[in-house]
Amino acid sequence: MSKYADEINRRRTFAIISHPDAGKTTLTEKFLLYGGAINLAGSVKGKATARHAVSDWMEIEKERGISVTSSVLQFEYDNYCINILDTPGHQDFSEDTYRTLMAADSAVMVIDASKGVEAQTRKLFKVCVMRHIPIFTFINKMDRDANDTFELLDEIEKELGIATCPVNWPIGCGKAFKGVYERKSGRVLTFSDTQKGTKEGDTTVIDATDEEALLSAIGEDAMHTLRDEIELLDGASAEFDLELVQKGELTPVFFGSALTNFGVEVFLQHFLQMTQTPLPRMSDQGMIDPIEQEFSAFVFKIQANMNKAHRDRVAFMRICSGKFDASMDVKHVQGTKVMRLSQPQQIMADSRKILDEAYAGDIIGVFDPGIFSIGDTICMPKANFKYEGIPTFAPEHFARVRQLDTMKRKQFVKGINQIAQEGAIQIFQEAGTGMEEIIVGVVGVLQFDVLKYRLENEYNVEIKLENLPYEHIRWIENKDEVDLNRIIGTSDMKKVKDLKGNPLLLFVNSWSIGMVEDRNEGLKLTEFSKN
Repeated sequence: MSKYADEINRRRTFAIISHPDAGKTTLTEKFLLYGGAINLAGSVKGKATARHAVSDWMEIEKERGISVTSSVLQFEYDNYCINILDTPGHQDFSEDTYRTLMAADSAVMVIDASKGVEAQTRKLFKVCVMRHIPIFTFINKMDRDANDTFELLDEIEKELGIATCPVNWPIGCGKAFKGVYERKSGRVLTFSDTQKGTKEGDTTVIDATDEEALLSAIGEDAMHTLRDEIELLDGASAEFDLELVQKGELTPVFFGSALTNFGVEVFLQHFLQMTQTPLPRMSDQGMIDPIEQEFSAFVFKIQANMNKAHRDRVAFMRICSGKFDASMDVKHVQGTKVMRLSQPQQIMADSRKILDEAYAGDIIGVFDPGIFSIGDTICMPKANFKYEGIPTFAPEHFARVRQLDTMKRKQFVKGINQIAQEGAIQIFQEAGTGMEEIIVGVVGVLQFDVLKYRLENEYNVEIKLENLPYEHIRWIENKDEVDLNRIIGTSDMKKVKDLKGNPLLLFVNSWSIGMVEDRNEGLKLTEFSKN
């Protein structure tokens, strides 16, 4: 076992996923509050106090009160070193969330108690299932009127196809929310209302068998309801099985309110005991063990202009094995270049801390001079392996980009290329034309707004977007065997190339895809591309 084993074993790296407005960013802030990383939690909308959520750093996020990029936050709690990946909840940015989940070992799913499983929750959940990562559920906003608790559990099981095991159980909801009952210990935790933004309210711990104390704390009606519900629950819910949790087949469920701190620290404590240390990762040379092998990492996110004071590009890397030392030489496998990672840093929203060292499970940001791509592997100079690539999703909306001031061509090309390399948009050129004719493809239409906003604010370039009717895109799987010019198409098909020169076909109608395959013997079309 390496001498870094203790450091690696105390790491926990997880992503927080949810539908917009389920309270994910608020929950993230409360975790940071308990870890002492921040002293005062910001109101997410931030209007009253002009404070914004710690994890939202982009101007457009602050203006709209939504997260559009993933943030990386690290803090210490109870001798654990925790890396939280906060993801955008909005479905138009689900591709960023998918890439972030590639860097996590487990996921916390936040569900609004009054809304249950929502559309985006389903989509994100499917990504977790594809990766077989453990999912922990926090049912939030119990301080507001909530759906029936049994119905909420039933909905999670039916909609998401995962068994549920409540670790604690809510006592009432809305104004009648008294606290939670812990099933394993048989304790009742009652909470006093706390001031928003403060660390914690008074928690009273009562033994559920102490009828007099329980009666005095929650009242007769709540006590009888709790007894009935627990009896029903013990007969109906799945048994807790850590092995099934770690396979992603059973989700432990917790109840609380991130806004008022009800149940947040209890959840954090249980979660840390149940989650695993950094896990081995698959490469083209087999599994890479985090403790046995030397330093390696992969790039899962690239972000330009994170801070107006730092006009730069940051590549985010998940360290998969060993220890990183800022003075070491490493190899960028895809670029076949031995180098030192420049300005390695830990980023807390828009503040930065230069790092000397980091371990498997940690997320680091490094200065990117424009050489890294999403999915790239970094390892020791003598090693030679690649981690599994991160799929590129097929965009569903397309627009032609017109630059309003042709004198700013250089800034325009730089800006649109940088934003494309971050994975926020995909850019294509019509086959046979130069960079003059650019088509942008996005997974969600809100990304068009972000593109316009960022080009204007970060690169001082104004653009006009002209929507195109295409809805389907296919990569050519056997591109080396096919002559793009000789493909017999349909009237609604357009031939384009991506940034790396790969040929692609755009279609207005889905039925045209099969027709083109039939007309061109041996042509193989695919829905996504591996980086």
